[in-house]
Amino acid sequence: MRKEFLPFARPSVSEEAILDVADSIRGGWLAMGAKTIRFEETFARYVGAKYALAVNSATAGLHCALMALGIGPGDEVITTPMTFAATVNAILFTGAKPVFADIDRRTLNIVPENIERAVTKASKCLIPVHFAGMPCDMDGIEAIADKYGLAVVEDAAHALGASYKGRRIGADRGARRLSVFSFHPTKNITTGEGGMICTADEELAEKIMVLRQNGMSKGAWNRYAAKGSANYDIFFPGLKYTMMDIQAAIGSSQMKELDSFNRRRAELAAFYLRELDGAAGIILPRRAPWEHEHSWHIFTPFIDTERLGFSRDEFMARMKERNIGTALHYQALHLFTCYHKITGKGRGDLPEAEYVSDRIVSLPLFPAMSDEDARDVVAAIKEVCQC
Repeated sequence: MRKEFLPFARPSVSEEAILDVADSIRGGWLAMGAKTIRFEETFARYVGAKYALAVNSATAGLHCALMALGIGPGDEVITTPMTFAATVNAILFTGAKPVFADIDRRTLNIVPENIERAVTKASKCLIPVHFAGMPCDMDGIEAIADKYGLAVVEDAAHALGASYKGRRIGADRGARRLSVFSFHPTKNITTGEGGMICTADEELAEKIMVLRQNGMSKGAWNRYAAKGSANYDIFFPGLKYTMMDIQAAIGSSQMKELDSFNRRRAELAAFYLRELDGAAGIILPRRAPWEHEHSWHIFTPFIDTERLGFSRDEFMARMKERNIGTALHYQALHLFTCYHKITGKGRGDLPEAEYVSDRIVSLPLFPAMSDEDARDVVAAIKEVCQC
C-alpha cells in the first residue's frame, strides 16, 4: 500500500507563473488590467473564438451569458441533470426555470432527442455540458436550437482542449452561441479560481464586458491608469465578476502548458483503459460515436455495484484506506432536495442519470501524476474489487 496519500487532483503551477504573480504584486496592479487582456487574447486564439472574456468563476460566466441573452422570469432553460450545481444555479439566478433532459450513460452527455421532448413555448436556451471533457453531440443540439430559435450556452468547464469534428470547443459557432470554461484548481488549467466566456456574437460580448464590471462602460477597468479616464457611464445594473491580473498571470503561463498537460492526461487515461480492461467490478468509459478529441478533465468509470455487492461510496472508502483519493462527479441534480422541489423531478424520472449517479467515481488524474502513481491506483482497484 502507498505510504503517502494520492489526491484525486493537484494543480501544477510553474515558477514563471509565480514570478509573474509577484510582478503584479510588486507593481501594485492586482485587479483586472493588462495581464487579463493578454490572457483573454491568448485564450481566444487557442480555441478559435472572436471574443474571450475573463470572469472570476465559470459560475459567473454562465450567469453573465444568460443575463446577456436576456434570460429571465418565465423562461425555461434545458440542461442535463449530470453536472455541478453551478450550472443550474446560474439559471436560477436569472429567475428562469431549469428543465432537465436525460443523458446517455455511454457518453454521460445530454441526448438531443431528450432535449427536443423537453422543449416548450417557454424554452429560451440550451445548456449542454461536455461531461468529463467528452464533447456533446453538438450537431444534434444545434439542429434543435435552430429549429426552435433557442440560444446555446455550452458549459465547457471540463472541455478545454477538447474538439468536436475538428473544431475546438469554444470556437465560434455564430449568433446567440456562447461557451463557458472553468479555471478551478482541478481543471485542465487553473487561475486559482476563474472562468472564460467565448463567443462570436459582438452584441453579447459587449453586454458581458459591461455586466462583469457593475454595468460600467467598457474600459472602465483602467480608469486608475496613467492614460485612463476617471469618468465612466453605467448602462444597466451589473455584477462584480471581473478576473484579477494576479489570476491572469497564472492563466497565461498555464496556457503555454495546456497541450502538454492534456497529453499527459490522455496518457494516464489510456493506461487506466488498458490496465483495467476486463477487470471485474469496473465499467470503463466509452468513446462517443462522433468524431471528437477528449480533454480528459476527469476519468470516470462506474462501479459495478451489483457484481461487487457493495456501493460506490464503499468503494471510495476502501480506496481511501489504501491512500488513494477519489471523487464523485456528480450526484444527479434532481436527487438533491433543492432541485427536486424546483423541477418536480425525482428518482425514477431520469433513469439514465440515476444509473450513472449511483455508480460513477472519479479516479486520480492530473499531469504531475507519475507512472508509479497510476500503477498504485490500478493495484488498489484490483485489490478492492478482488480481481
